[in-house]
Order: sequence, then structure tokens, then C-alpha cells
Amino acid sequence: MSEIAVITILLALIFTFTNGFQDASSLAATLIASRSATPKQGVTLIAAMSFLGAVLGGSAVVFTLTGLITTGSGTGTVLILFVAITVAIGWNLITWWFGLPSSSTHALIGGLIGAGIASAGIGGVFWGIGGLAGPSHQLEGVMKILVFFILSIIIGFAGSFVLHMLTMLLLRNAKRKINNGIMRLNWMAAAAMAFFNGANDTQKQLGIIALVLFASGLSSTTDVPAWARIACAVLLSAGIIGGGWRVMHTLGNRLFRIEPIHSFDSQFSSGAAIAISTIAGAPVSSTQVIISSVLGVGAAENARRVKWSVGKDILIAMLVTIPLTTLAAALIYTIIAPFTGG
Repeated sequence: MSEIAVITILLALIFTFTNGFQDASSLAATLIASRSATPKQGVTLIAAMSFLGAVLGGSAVVFTLTGLITTGSGTGTVLILFVAITVAIGWNLITWWFGLPSSSTHALIGGLIGAGIASAGIGGVFWGIGGLAGPSHQLEGVMKILVFFILSIIIGFAGSFVLHMLTMLLLRNAKRKINNGIMRLNWMAAAAMAFFNGANDTQKQLGIIALVLFASGLSSTTDVPAWARIACAVLLSAGIIGGGWRVMHTLGNRLFRIEPIHSFDSQFSSGAAIAISTIAGAPVSSTQVIISSVLGVGAAENARRVKWSVGKDILIAMLVTIPLTTLAAALIYTIIAPFTGG
């Protein structure tokens, strides 16, 4: 089991890197597309702030992830995590290759659900059904993740739509040179959004690592070790710097032409949605939030100018991620479990 545990931890670190060019790098898309920053400046800013978010962002999301699997078997738990992280990495690479900003977060969640069910049936996953009506009077488990998945998209779209309607009204008589000030605000908005993204994104991998160490007996608690937090912060930043240009092209150029004010309204709404979810301990997809906010701004500006066909393709990728990764993880777990004692 120790060998599988070590491999799973290594895969979690690799997943953090792939998360950098799949999820986090899309944070720079509108900043760069609006010409508020050069590609080098934008990616460097996002990477630096994501690093700080990963180091200083707390552990609320970690607690949600570590409580998602309910199987009591140490070997079974480690195998579940191994399968889930493997499926998530595969999904990241496939969607990145085709330039689709799909959700690595929900690929991981789908992997955990599928492997958990294959290991111990429906009871192998903490569903949290009952939500606020349950004995704890709070959202938990899979239900919490799904609720914030929907809420984050709604906040991203509706928030940016309303904000852009307001800024268009306030700036209707403004001169062109006001863009200089908006560009500076874009840097601030992008920095804040990247900070909370780094906090949210890396906590998913940190939760996996903490649970592997605990289930394999390498740690007596599910606390996140400092070395893991630093390693994930470094790898996330490296992923942002090293890749993601395909995704940036989709978000930054193919939806509609983005001006500085579009970028600010989108980043402000996205940052708010990601921050709320992170504080609440819900793992969300920054890419999906950003897409919804960009579409919200475009709809407020002129819905006919938005290339909804691109948004439709991205939406389909969103909706199929959890079902497909759930099925893949369940199949892979069923095949390899007899050979590993899971």
C-alpha cells in the first residue's frame, strides 16, 4: 500500500501542475485580451498571486474533500484516491489538447465519486443529502459541491451582467483615456482573483495528499503538511507559466472582443464568486466561473456580438465532466482492485 500511496501523492503533485495550465492560466485571459497587460506580464502576475493564495489560503476546502470518501478501509481509500487523481489528470490532458477550458475540479470530484461507489457502493461517498434540513443544518459532502457549482456560475454570470450594465451607465460619457485607469484596476482585480483561485485550486490536491498520508498510516491526522502546501504552490505557478495558451485563446478571443472595462467587470465578479466559495470550503472551477462572467459581460454589452456557439461547446464540456469521469473511475477501480487488495 505504501507504494500506491507514494505514487498517488506524486500524481497529486502532477495534477497540480496540469491544473495550472488548464484552470488557473485562464485567469489571465481577459487581462491579456483587453490589452491591460502583455502575455508575459499577465501570466507572471497570475502565477505570483496564485502562489501566495496557495500558501496563505487556509484549509476550508481541504476539510470538504477529506470528508467526501466514507470507506473505512485504508487500502481501499488509497486506491480510490489513486484512481480519482489518475482519471482527473487524463481528463485535464484531453481537454487541454482540444483547447477546451473544462473543469479539472469536477474531473477530480467525478473520479472520487466513481471510485468511491465502485469500492463500497453508494455508501462509499458522503452525499450530504438533506443539506440545511439535516441534523448539522449546513451543506455538506457532494451536495455542498453541487450547490456551490451552480451558485458560482450564477454569481459569475449575473454579477458580471449587472455590474457591466452599471458601469456602462456610469461611463456612458467618459473619454477614451479613462481606459488607462481601468487597466490599472484590472491588475488589482486580476491579482485578487488569482489569490483566491490559488487558495481554492491547490486545496483540492492538498486534501488528496493529506487523506493519502492518513489512510496509509504515514500520518496520524489529516492535517496538511507544510511541504505539501509549498510544493503545490510552486507547481501550480509553474503550470500557469508553462502552459494554458490554448485556453487563453478560447476565452480571450473567441467569445467576443474584450475591452478593459469588460475585463474588469468579469474579473471582479469572478473573484467574488471564487472568494465566497473558498471561504465556504467549496471546491469550484475557476475556469467555469470565468466563462460565465465573460458571457455575462458580453450579454450585457450586446448579446448578438457574443459567439454563443463557443459558449455552448464549453457548457457541454462542463455538463459531461462529472458523469464521464465518474464512469471512468468506477471502471478503472473495478478492473485494478482485485490486483491490489482494494
